[in-house]
Amino acid sequence: MKMKKYLSLLLALALLPNLAACGTEDTSADETGDGSWAVYWYLCGSDLESQNGCATADLSEMLEVQLPENVNVVIETGGANAWQNEEIDPSKLQRWLYNSQGLQLLEEEDAADMGDSQTLYEFLDFANDNYPADHVAVTFWNHGGGSVSGAAFDEKFGYDSLTLDEMYQAFDAVWPADREDPALELVGFDTCLMATVDVASVFQNFAKYLVASEEVEPGNGWLYSGWLDQLAKDPGMDGAALGQAICDSFYQGCQAVETQDRVTLSVTDLTRLSPLLEAYEAFGQEALNAAAENPGFFAQLGRAAAQSENYGGNTREQGYTNMVDLGHLARQTAQLLPSAQDVCDALADCVIYQVGGQYRSEATGLSCYYTYSGDLDDLNGYLIEGESAAFKNLYSYALTGQPEDEDYVSSLGIGSLPQLRTLADTDWDGAPLDVDDNGIAFLTLGPDAQNILSSIGFSLFYVDEESDQMMLLGTDNDMEADWDNGVFHDNFRGVWGSIDGHMVYVELAYDGEDYNLYSVPILLNGEAYNLQVAYDFTLEEWSILGASQGLDDTGMASKELRLLQPGDQITTIWQLSTYSGDDDFEMYAAEEFTVTDQTAFGETALPDGNYAMVITMQDAAGNEAYSDAVTFQCEGGEITTTTVYQ
Repeated sequence: MKMKKYLSLLLALALLPNLAACGTEDTSADETGDGSWAVYWYLCGSDLESQNGCATADLSEMLEVQLPENVNVVIETGGANAWQNEEIDPSKLQRWLYNSQGLQLLEEEDAADMGDSQTLYEFLDFANDNYPADHVAVTFWNHGGGSVSGAAFDEKFGYDSLTLDEMYQAFDAVWPADREDPALELVGFDTCLMATVDVASVFQNFAKYLVASEEVEPGNGWLYSGWLDQLAKDPGMDGAALGQAICDSFYQGCQAVETQDRVTLSVTDLTRLSPLLEAYEAFGQEALNAAAENPGFFAQLGRAAAQSENYGGNTREQGYTNMVDLGHLARQTAQLLPSAQDVCDALADCVIYQVGGQYRSEATGLSCYYTYSGDLDDLNGYLIEGESAAFKNLYSYALTGQPEDEDYVSSLGIGSLPQLRTLADTDWDGAPLDVDDNGIAFLTLGPDAQNILSSIGFSLFYVDEESDQMMLLGTDNDMEADWDNGVFHDNFRGVWGSIDGHMVYVELAYDGEDYNLYSVPILLNGEAYNLQVAYDFTLEEWSILGASQGLDDTGMASKELRLLQPGDQITTIWQLSTYSGDDDFEMYAAEEFTVTDQTAFGETALPDGNYAMVITMQDAAGNEAYSDAVTFQCEGGEITTTTVYQ
């Protein structure tokens, strides 16, 4: 996380003569029509502020900018149990004005839930009434969770968040929805995961431009001293230019603190969104027709989604955001669905600018929902918040066997939907493995595999029969797959991931053409984190990108990307169970070591001992099955298969 100083904020607050002056009698803009700008900043501090002072840091950046008379920033603060400065009161909901005269406290009231639509409405209504301008930007600051979970998670009110329908209600009450002539110049999210087609669909009714990130943002977030300074120097700019300034300064700020490798930020021209929404719906309809004709389509779609760039984790250890890059998913399914090209063309037309790190090279600016987790509760959230009727019915069919709206399906000329085949309909759980003459284990399932499985991989275990223990070392998909015949060979090389030679639990997070991404659960100075690791196929190099804390139960994504520092203490985490019993695996703290300036991730040969491998299977509904195990012995770098369970 970028460690920004906030002393300048405290100093500025202490010296301002008008700080305690409540009311708005002489502080609003005198007139509009002169190219004036107003930024309405909904600053829900949450634990980002109470634990790390991130909101205070961004306020400090704002105060570095000298604004002209025709630019106002109206701010509402709240949502945090504590603020890392002496002026903002965590027990209050406070409204502030920053303009050419400095920072002023306008009014305050008892704390209210910033994750509630009424609180948002009251702030927007206040700002619009008292500080109108020719060009208005509304910006959200907080955590984000994507299309289903929304943004602005209020720490004081159980991390309640604003869902997309709540945002729509609040905006519509102030600026009635008008796609032809939206009232606002720009809506921006200095949050995680909110550059989605569903978010864009909501705000096309209110704004010309959307600025948001597909991926989790690092804790440094937007660089307020950068984009506000550009606005101050050129108030004649429009929303497109301001959006580009936000993106460029954000990326420059990330480069300054070395958090740029996985970032994304994009500008979407919402006035050009309608062709994308039409193409997206047609894309979903074609997918629904394909699934109705052959339910094996779901397995093909699942395999395409697994190889598409996705955001916020989507693994067991990190949690599931179920957000995937729309353009990359379309490209991966182009041979299955010809309408995918229309999606790509429309996306390229409305996403007018973006920045991104080297390990987010497939990002096209907007993500969409895909049910990686197979979780029905999350699906139900999408059925409420999602944009596409076709995809709602597609995913409802995939997970429940029934569409969300039978009348909609009938309107597409689709009759009764065929019954889905899942892993529950096979006898593949406990399927035997064979070993070829070279000692390589393989699984034979037959041609049905390509119509049922959305993914296949393996889990690796260390086995200690004497102490009656098994340790799960992690998952990978380094296999040779013959989908036509349903035969899968392991390609295991006898090495595993390690940090400074200490073997770690490794979970594959993204399998790409140019790079793979992995998640490694660790304790970092005693706190649970997931270390983010990349392997670059071109450079043939591993990189540690930083550590994050994934999603919590509310769907809120951690915004902090914690870079490793010399002196940090890392404790490796394993999953442990008995060898003889059928008890569940539990997390186990293993080795502890100290980070140095030479700390690196790499591969290390498995230590001498006994190991087991199980091939894991998953279908599009999230069902899983596991083959029987093959055990092997490592000794001096040589692998010898010892037992195949049949």
